Amino acid sequence: MLTEERYAIILRILEEKKAVTVLDLTKALDASESTVRRDLTALHKSGRLYKVYGGATSIDNNYSNAEEDMKTKNDLFPEEKIAIAKKAASLIKRKDFVYIDAGTTTLHLIDFITETSAVFVTNGMQHASKLAAKGFKVFIIGGAVKAITEAVVGTEALNNLKSYNFTKGFFGTNGISMKSGFSTPDAEEGTIKGAALSRCKNAYVLADQSKFNKISPITFAHISSATIITGKLTDIKYRDYTTILEGE
Repeated sequence: MLTEERYAIILRILEEKKAVTVLDLTKALDASESTVRRDLTALHKSGRLYKVYGGATSIDNNYSNAEEDMKTKNDLFPEEKIAIAKKAASLIKRKDFVYIDAGTTTLHLIDFITETSAVFVTNGMQHASKLAAKGFKVFIIGGAVKAITEAVVGTEALNNLKSYNFTKGFFGTNGISMKSGFSTPDAEEGTIKGAALSRCKNAYVLADQSKFNKISPITFAHISSATIITGKLTDIKYRDYTTILEGE
């Protein structure tokens, strides 16, 4: 089969399904995995699809205003999230004053924190409970609770943040884009994320591969505002903003 014929089939499948795995394409094209990966790389570079870890998504599939609940998100990419969380926890040092954003990967982060002299502030209900149960000194900002993400948001929360200056902050995101930065579906939650991140000396966004080349309605920070910690980076344009886990 000619290269352009394979390209046409790949793009037709993506038009129908919006996302496809390398394994699916090897079967559909009767081609080797290395051939499929080369095709996806070429199509990504030419702007006809987005190459992601293990497959590809269509160009028009990069915008989403969906917001899953904590349980649903926790079941997605668990191994990568745990590895990212371990790396992030290792960055917390003696006497750090740390902000931890609500989210599933940041919740995993707490499992691996060992620095007992650090002090923590969070807007995550589960995060505060987990930190307290481990014996850490923790403050939770006041405000309204967003049920689906169990995050504290609103004007009161925003006012609480104005008195804090963090040495480090760890954040979740729904989307990462060179053009649109870090983004999230909810305006209130985006406001809190942006305000907290702006008050961090060093900010880190913990993101699995599903978050890259995705855009949600509300941008809460520019791509250069934080260092991204991820598992395996497949899109080199993010390299200057990213810490990739060792061994990946």
